[in-house]
Amino acid sequence: MDPRQNPYAPGAGTPPPELAGREDIIEKASIALDRIRAGRSARSLLIVGLRGVGKTVLLNRLNQDAEVKGITTLLLEAPERKSLPALLAPALRTAILKLDRLAAGGELAKKALRGLGSFIQAMKVKYADVEVGLDLGIESGLADTGDLDADLTALLRAVGEAAKDRDTAVVLFIDELQYVEENELAALITALHRCSQLQLPITLIGAGLPQLAGQMGNAKSYAERLFEFVPLDALSEEQARAALLEPAEKENASYEPAALESIFRKTRGYPYFLQEWGKHAWDCADSSPIRAEDVDNCATDRAIAELDRSFFRVRMDRLTPAERKYVRAMAELGAGPHRSGGISKVLGKSVNAVAPIRSSLIRKGMIYSPSHGDTAFTVPLFDEFLKRQMPNFDPLEGGA
Repeated sequence: MDPRQNPYAPGAGTPPPELAGREDIIEKASIALDRIRAGRSARSLLIVGLRGVGKTVLLNRLNQDAEVKGITTLLLEAPERKSLPALLAPALRTAILKLDRLAAGGELAKKALRGLGSFIQAMKVKYADVEVGLDLGIESGLADTGDLDADLTALLRAVGEAAKDRDTAVVLFIDELQYVEENELAALITALHRCSQLQLPITLIGAGLPQLAGQMGNAKSYAERLFEFVPLDALSEEQARAALLEPAEKENASYEPAALESIFRKTRGYPYFLQEWGKHAWDCADSSPIRAEDVDNCATDRAIAELDRSFFRVRMDRLTPAERKYVRAMAELGAGPHRSGGISKVLGKSVNAVAPIRSSLIRKGMIYSPSHGDTAFTVPLFDEFLKRQMPNFDPLEGGA
């Protein structure tokens, strides 16, 4: 089959040709944004799920839909070791300038821009990664105390008032929210809560790993009332079939039912893996329909090799030797989740001795705790990768 016509799109955040199984979430977000712009109450949305379920793809889609509505958006990714003020400041400047153009000289947008200048001046003392940039001017008494909770609340309130003045809304789309420090999350929650109380049209649609829900609750106890946590999981067999079939049919191609069943069984319905297997199944097939033999005898080997080189490898490369040993011990027990005591037993150590390694892996987003005392991978099928890469596991090799 012609690789030039291959419709599948595996890649980090790359939109698939068919966004199957996410229609309800798209509609939920659309309703929430319409209500917020109209001055009605609606909870902010936080999409949580494992790697490979399509959180970034969905966040990008929601951002595009909001822009079509004429809503001012900020699309951000929270990296590790970068402060929230440093992340928000440049994006808020762009958003406020958009509002300023809409306002055609309106004072509220200009006030928000000066407030941002005050915020940057105040935050750069505490956060070394905050850049001064252009001279925005300052608004005396607005977002200039140096206290993140108070200043971020004042700044987002000013932005919300400017948006309300123009009958629009501002939406912060933030990916990888689990990397934001707890005290900074608390400040963001406080600011959004105050804006919600004032019915200002500014909100957050975020995405992160499963631990995000607990982090938000730890940051502020009322987070569960302010945000709606939307779990994103693997696709059902019917949804996975649609994700594979519909793009193929647009190219006048199809699958044998056994081929679809084989791909679903191997990928467990995770969207990223479906795209990877679909791509290689297409390239392996001589003609339509794509057969189970094409999947089992060619595509699977190619897909696994590609995932091992990229999707899995980039995560493995971030780990220290001790962290690799810990996750390999998890893999020895299977896909999980596993009790922390069971993992430490495989390693031949006490739970307390390996607790710092576990905490480090959680901070890096490699594992999470679905319930107290349990540990699971944030990356689907990672246990199988670890067994391929470290087939002869010896917990005593290399010392502690």
